[in-house]
Amino acid sequence: MNVAYRHDVGNALRDVGSYSHIEVSPLTGTIGAVLGGVDLAAPLDDVVVAEIRRALLENLVVFFRDQTLTPERLRDVGRRFGELHVHEFVKGLPECPEVIEILKTEDERVNFGGTWHSDVTYHDTPPLGSILYALEVPEAGGDTLFANQYLAYETLSEGLREMLEGRKAVHSAAPIYGTQGSFAARYGEDAGTALQPNEDHLREIEHPIFRTHPETGRKGLYVNGNFTIRLAGLSEAESRPILERLYVHATMPDFCCRFRWRPGSVAFWDNRAVQHYAVNDYPGQRRRMHRVTVLGDRPY
Repeated sequence: MNVAYRHDVGNALRDVGSYSHIEVSPLTGTIGAVLGGVDLAAPLDDVVVAEIRRALLENLVVFFRDQTLTPERLRDVGRRFGELHVHEFVKGLPECPEVIEILKTEDERVNFGGTWHSDVTYHDTPPLGSILYALEVPEAGGDTLFANQYLAYETLSEGLREMLEGRKAVHSAAPIYGTQGSFAARYGEDAGTALQPNEDHLREIEHPIFRTHPETGRKGLYVNGNFTIRLAGLSEAESRPILERLYVHATMPDFCCRFRWRPGSVAFWDNRAVQHYAVNDYPGQRRRMHRVTVLGDRPY
């Protein structure tokens, strides 16, 4: 099947049914929606949390505008969706260790998250999702892109799907957070990080190349350029051409949306079915965000 046809299939699977307590405005035909009628700074009723979760499952990433969140409130919002991850390599805020600050200053050239990836897939139980809150943003630029990995799976050729069905890939934090990784090379001793990787943090984990979503039952592509190091049973050299082909396919424009940040904007993405990319197109400007990450379950 060609991409356009499968794209239409993916569209049909987005539920356009009504919501009782929130407003849902799709951002594109395949991924993303802006949610209205929600004040995340106020206590969230169970029914509102349930509708946000439903919107997340249907749209894969949801956005809120004009929010005002302290670190403690961002943490509490995250906890409404599950247990929170305390990052092994990036120190959280002193008053709120579950919240990490993602900051690019005016004199920095490299940004955090500036490659296509899914968060923390080197865990046995990678995240359900992450919630990112914008405090300071550049006048222009600094957008984030999100890619639908259901469609990435569904539009693979039948031959490639059959070849990889049931196989696993090896994930590790080492390429990014190891002592020779890109994060260490960027920040060294001055990152405000907990960059003391131990063997447990850097061990290798195997996850399915095609992951079944635990809530929707749909399959999605589940490899990413940050943390996937090879296919199980193959060397890195043997794996490289296959993985590079998958990485390119996973982020085709037809699968993506692009979000323009404003101060007070919030994004909540389903890490089990989405990759994201922080665009680094704002030299000489400052961008400051806070993030919490909600733990998930073991992929199958």
